[in-house]
Amino acid sequence: MALTPYNPNAKPGDLIEIFRPGYQHWALYIGGNEVVHLTTSGSDSGSFGVMMTVLSTVGTVECHKIWEVVGNDRFQINNLLDHRQKPRDRGVIVREACKMVGRELPYSAATYNCEHFVTGLRYGEPESRQVQTAATILGVGALVALGAALFGGLLKDEEEDQREGRRGSRHRRRQQ
Repeated sequence: MALTPYNPNAKPGDLIEIFRPGYQHWALYIGGNEVVHLTTSGSDSGSFGVMMTVLSTVGTVECHKIWEVVGNDRFQINNLLDHRQKPRDRGVIVREACKMVGRELPYSAATYNCEHFVTGLRYGEPESRQVQTAATILGVGALVALGAALFGGLLKDEEEDQREGRRGSRHRRRQQ
């Protein structure tokens, strides 16, 4: 269910998925309309922010009112791994998240981003489905490109063989 200023249904320890242009930002709800999240400098600056996020190597754990983090973007509660992993106790999740506020952590869009941060707090093990999805898309895209190149090469060879065959038969007719 989507959260709104008039319908804050999140419970402490819930994961909040925020739909930014081009990616999702993740935060952990700690209660009192506050979230803890891993952020990078410039990450909320539109297209420039996306580029800065991808290039960043250090993130900072921050605590803000949920509406300051969400801004005008759409968001929802998304405890995405509850179906296969048991969440840790809500009190433990919130306590650990609050202890981390102000810390700088190594950051990588591919190996440790805001989604890794919040899933690590909730489930005890960091995971990012958007990274896995991107890797799958890139992998499938690479396979399609490779297949197209190979298939294109085979077609080209076939066409050349057919032209050679026609030329060869014309050449043989002239010699007769």
